[in-house]
Amino acid sequence: MCGIAGFCNFRGDWQKNIERMCDKMKHRGPDASGVWASEDHGVVLGHRRLAIVDLSPAGAQPMVSRDGRYVIAYNGEIYNHTSIRKKLLAEKRLPAFRGSSDTETLLEAIAAYGLKDALKMAKGMFVIALFDRQEHALFLARDRVGEKPLYYGILKDDINNEGNDGGFVFASELGSIASMDGFTNSVNVDIIGDYMRYGYISAPYTIYRGIWKLEPGKILKVKAPFDKPELESYWSMMETAVIGQKNRFRGSESEAAEELERLLREAIAGQMVADVPVGAFLSAGIDSSTVVSLMQEQSAQKVRTFTVGMWEEQYNEAPTAKEIAAYLGTEHTEVYITEEDAKSVIPKLAGMFGEPFADSSQIPTYLVSRMTREHVTVSLSGDGGDELFCGYNTYYSIERIWNKVRKIPGVLRRPASAVLGLAASGNAALATRARLLGAKSIEDMYLRSEIGEGLGLVKRGRAGGASDFGVWDEIQPHRAGQTWMNTYPAGLLEDGQHNLMLMDLLMYHPDDILNKVDRTAMAVSLETRVPMLDKDVVEFAWTLPLSYRQGGGVSKKILRDILYRYVPRELMERPKKGFSIPLHRWLKEKELREWAESLLAPSLLEAQGLFDAAAVKKLWDDYIMKSVWRPQIWYLLMFQEWQNGTKIKS
Repeated sequence: MCGIAGFCNFRGDWQKNIERMCDKMKHRGPDASGVWASEDHGVVLGHRRLAIVDLSPAGAQPMVSRDGRYVIAYNGEIYNHTSIRKKLLAEKRLPAFRGSSDTETLLEAIAAYGLKDALKMAKGMFVIALFDRQEHALFLARDRVGEKPLYYGILKDDINNEGNDGGFVFASELGSIASMDGFTNSVNVDIIGDYMRYGYISAPYTIYRGIWKLEPGKILKVKAPFDKPELESYWSMMETAVIGQKNRFRGSESEAAEELERLLREAIAGQMVADVPVGAFLSAGIDSSTVVSLMQEQSAQKVRTFTVGMWEEQYNEAPTAKEIAAYLGTEHTEVYITEEDAKSVIPKLAGMFGEPFADSSQIPTYLVSRMTREHVTVSLSGDGGDELFCGYNTYYSIERIWNKVRKIPGVLRRPASAVLGLAASGNAALATRARLLGAKSIEDMYLRSEIGEGLGLVKRGRAGGASDFGVWDEIQPHRAGQTWMNTYPAGLLEDGQHNLMLMDLLMYHPDDILNKVDRTAMAVSLETRVPMLDKDVVEFAWTLPLSYRQGGGVSKKILRDILYRYVPRELMERPKKGFSIPLHRWLKEKELREWAESLLAPSLLEAQGLFDAAAVKKLWDDYIMKSVWRPQIWYLLMFQEWQNGTKIKS
């Protein structure tokens, strides 16, 4: 795994800036660094390398194609690169390869078939920066589901009084972009409400104006003079879901489980290939246990598995994970984290993510990654199972509530919702009922259930107004402050729960879950791989009827059908504890309480001008005096900690 960076038409010291950008993400690639620049230095590509396949210099980047036309800086793994390599040789597209890296395979496939067709045949996780020296065009591309991050945009060069002429820039991490000379892009206040609803900033936006996240399955093209972007898709989760549901799997549930097991086995076999040690995260859950079971079944040696435990029994899944590991015969390592361990991570979080991010499981995820990296360089995870195979209880509960609410005519429900909302007056439970009562569809109800109380904390009148970034803003699929949740077309798929799963796969999963795993693991130079998100697995999952995924009070039925072939049912059917920490208790203790209250001080909030100081004070007082915990407390603290460690202009 690696980190990439670069820029076009940057008028500062190109060498100093690309080296600084790469140094800022040394953790993503501690093994080597490389830079390529065009003759006029108008296009510069940088790379940090974590060597996984072909550890020799033949795998070094940036890499130039055999014909000299293309230059690539690439972060990721192409799991089927061996078959692509054989195809290239069989078709005599080139006489021989210089090394054995998947980078070279991908680059020569692009040279032979074109970027879009090469990406369509590639199975893996990646972000790519590709410069076409013949066409004088730069291409950026991101994997299908968003496992790897890529940021891009225009530098706001106020220092030189040159408007938006600071150049085009991209990087694997926001911190690399923010480290550039002359970077003065202001905070995008339009997305703060979005952040306070969800605890993360959804693509395509970032915390900075003029800097965006490249969305999954997209290719961005900018041609010299690098001021007119073009954005297109080579793969779409939404289109895949629609096609899959129109072409349902016709076999029995047992036959579906057989096919899914075959696909997962194939994906896991491909993802176990590396020239460095490989292991897996193991919780007490269905998803990671399924992945580890299929890993061990295909491995001649004991698979290395890793679990983090908590001393608080209600949060601790380590004992069950240890039993599963013993049954499967893995070489298991666990570490129990203390409150001090967890609290010590908090000051690192703002720098780790580069923008406000507040999924509190970021803390144990970092700690298990740190422990895992002491033993292996690559770790497989079970992420994706909940969203693909209907694992969240929320999907069922929202559908159940919607089926009751929809029986009341809309002409009665909506006025009743408004009246109930006025009567709520600080009663969170009543306010939620009021929002749900006014829903127009199950998708709208899901959106309303996610709103929470965050919007009331954002200071009114702080919208940023018209953007300064013209055509760059125009190519984005949503306006700032809107998300996939707001724009998802009601009734796109026939089944309500399928629509909720798709909504999560379009936003929550890439922007929260995968973002969290990438940042925390790469902070310790650990590569993570996610077999559940293999292209063939995802496309097959969307052909399954809901009854194969969930029914009779059983979630992830089809995964359980597979897992119980390897692990006893009674070992798995225990209450799920989740991967969380007791923030609601820790923040009342002296050290963290003082830290929190310093960040939420009314005088500081008033000076910053982003949040309603009185509303924040009430939120905090309710927590301290009445033990009313709301996740927006952590959202605020992570935003403030980010501001505290970042020179910003709002």
